[in-house]
Amino acid sequence: MTKLLIVDDEKNIRNGLKIMIEREYPSKYTIFMAGNGAEALNLFRSDPVDIIITDIRMPVMDGMEFLEQLSSETGSGIGPEIVILSGFDDFHYAQSAIRYRVKDYLLKPIRRDELFKILEEINKERLEKESNIHKTEQETEALLRMIRTSRLKDLLIQDEIHLEPEHRDELKGFEVPFTIGVLNYHCSDGTRVKSGELQSIVECITGPLEKKFTEVIIDWDGKLVLFGSSRKCFIELSQCAEQKGLTGLTLGVSSEGQSMYDIRDCYKEACRALQYTLLYSRANCIEYNDVKQGRLNFPSPDEELRKLLNMLGTERDKEMKLLLAVIFQIEHLKELDLSYLEAVSRSMNEKVLDEVFRVHGEASIEVLKLYRQVGSIYNFLNFHDYYRALEHLLISVNDFILGIRSAHTEHADLKDAVEYIEANYQRPINMAMVSNHVSLNYSYFSEAFKAYIGESFVLYLKKVRIRHAKELLTENRCKVAEVSEAVGFENSKQFARVFKELEGISPGEFRAKKLQQFQRE
Repeated sequence: MTKLLIVDDEKNIRNGLKIMIEREYPSKYTIFMAGNGAEALNLFRSDPVDIIITDIRMPVMDGMEFLEQLSSETGSGIGPEIVILSGFDDFHYAQSAIRYRVKDYLLKPIRRDELFKILEEINKERLEKESNIHKTEQETEALLRMIRTSRLKDLLIQDEIHLEPEHRDELKGFEVPFTIGVLNYHCSDGTRVKSGELQSIVECITGPLEKKFTEVIIDWDGKLVLFGSSRKCFIELSQCAEQKGLTGLTLGVSSEGQSMYDIRDCYKEACRALQYTLLYSRANCIEYNDVKQGRLNFPSPDEELRKLLNMLGTERDKEMKLLLAVIFQIEHLKELDLSYLEAVSRSMNEKVLDEVFRVHGEASIEVLKLYRQVGSIYNFLNFHDYYRALEHLLISVNDFILGIRSAHTEHADLKDAVEYIEANYQRPINMAMVSNHVSLNYSYFSEAFKAYIGESFVLYLKKVRIRHAKELLTENRCKVAEVSEAVGFENSKQFARVFKELEGISPGEFRAKKLQQFQRE
């Protein structure tokens, strides 16, 4: 309720104003009364009010002295709204009281409508002022939170934390002790959702994160980072996600940090714990304290990787799968240190797959897509998905090498391909059509044709067409555009470009040169 103080030495006026206001605004004002300025000042000191209605002429301390004292004590801060009561002869006092932040004045005898009008204006302005103050406070709080979040985001990646005094001010409101959780969400196809979408997904099951966690940050890698007062809030989040069927949500939780200097270490712990969810397909939450010690590690399986490389292209699929299980220590999977799996995955890429494509050239688009996907174990929700994808890739690579070797030995197929080109060069043929004609895989055919002919399919087809074009130009019976169409080019411009590329002169120049030779002969 709004507190209102009536100051007047006449009791009837004080009571009359009180009754008038309470009848018009029941339950809106708490009204105090004083008979002079001194009494009013003491009341205000013990219980400040929002509105003061005061007379000018009073014994002990008049209204002007009261306002002067009140102004001195409240200073430039937010003080009460003041309305002066005055007779006609005291009007000059009312004017001089403006310096004491007087809102308005009422002439005696007081009229109800004038009193209520002034109170309505005061209430309206007070509401607007309070609203603006609240809005400013909210904006200030939001700005401070944004600055604090930005500073915390920087601290996540700083190897050494040195906080200058101004940076400490930016972190005001940061709560300790704290625990950090890092979240990811993988869709069923293995793709990771964007951070903003992830936050929306989580808030659908938990409500606004700011109400449950002390800080909410999107890190530099796009992961959702939450600061909680304890590990309990993360366990509850994990359980809630499991109950709602959010199987793609994974969460890594750090140990407890005791000061802001622990932020970087706790963040790294949470990130590492998140990576360990890879090994536990049914666990969506891993705490760093549960995986930091006692993990198994093994020497690099270089000899096994060499054997695997040698097996590719030998139709020994079963042996390859058994060897792959040995390489990744599948029987010890849940006890393995992640650093071992990370190292083996890199070696698999560098010493096996990269070597295959270096020796045999590029595989089909489908194989290359799969190769890019298995480039990192963290492209998958769990290790079993990575392992199955790698198995599939190795079988595909095995078939790729077998196909290339088969194509190299099947000269009859390639001879048939050359004959097909010679018979159909004038048609809009391409490598896919020719490889289909001889029943060879597109990628295998590309490599085998180049090895058999000594140049690429595209260059060979150009040369065949230009050879036949030269024959037609020499006969001098067709226009250049007709020659272009007759040998299979899309248009004469393309024909002229290819002709000059291979012969060094234009089709017209070639024809003119041949004509001169005939004339000399």
